[in-house]
Amino acid sequence: MKAKSRTAIFYAILAAILYSVSSPMSKLLLEKIPPTMLAALLYLGAGLGLSVVGLLQKKTTREKTELPLTKKDLPYTIGMIVLDIAAPIFLMIGLTKTSAANAALLNNFEIVATAIIALAMFKESISKKLWFAISLVTISSMLISIENISGFSFSIGSLLVLLACVCWGFENNYTRMLSAKNPLHIVVIKGLCSGAGSLLIAILLGERVSDIVYMLYALCLGFVSYGLSIFFYIYAQRDLGAAKTCIYYAIAPFIGAFISLLIFNEMPTSLFIIAFLIMILGTYFATSNRT
Repeated sequence: MKAKSRTAIFYAILAAILYSVSSPMSKLLLEKIPPTMLAALLYLGAGLGLSVVGLLQKKTTREKTELPLTKKDLPYTIGMIVLDIAAPIFLMIGLTKTSAANAALLNNFEIVATAIIALAMFKESISKKLWFAISLVTISSMLISIENISGFSFSIGSLLVLLACVCWGFENNYTRMLSAKNPLHIVVIKGLCSGAGSLLIAILLGERVSDIVYMLYALCLGFVSYGLSIFFYIYAQRDLGAAKTCIYYAIAPFIGAFISLLIFNEMPTSLFIIAFLIMILGTYFATSNRT
């Protein structure tokens, strides 16, 4: 294996690890920061942090020629920003009503949402293997979402996390239309504009942060779990390609679920374990479909 490929694999796994801590750490921060405000700070942290990374890149390396965003990209850019405002808000509110382990594992539903929306909006073909993967991930997500199996009621928190995944599924397809443009600029726009939009909503809702230290923690988490994670993901894609990068990045929800169980000292239920195993199988078929 070439050194360049090894470095790219390292970046892909690092991106997955950095994102995996977002659910458990956000769950902890929600004890001190309201959900909409936390969503805003996470995205602002990503945007501000990568703005600094961009400035450092310009000073230390020769700038590569990247295509700028144009007026034709405006509808997709606006759609991307609006969806990136809605998705983390749904996720943070969902985290207040379900466990971090559940939320981390449910993030895999984004694969389902992205694929089905790509079929509906862009007429992309879906193979039998991917349909099977979609079915497995959907079944697993339903099992995790069940709050009371005897009364067959669904957890509101899990449903909100799934709604966040649907928003990110749309957002992934909109961002796909911008993929030929400067990736760093796209991530900075995501962070700053979506963060500012969420911040405005949080202020209108009367949400405040009483402790500035926790606000700084949230900004740092956003920079690491959203900003740096996407940054390393993009660089991994350039050498590995989208399919192989996706395979390595697919470990993120499972790492997040494991970290959450450790941090919150939770014992997984038998239903969670069954859903976890089905989710692993579904994720395998979803990622191997693209190779």
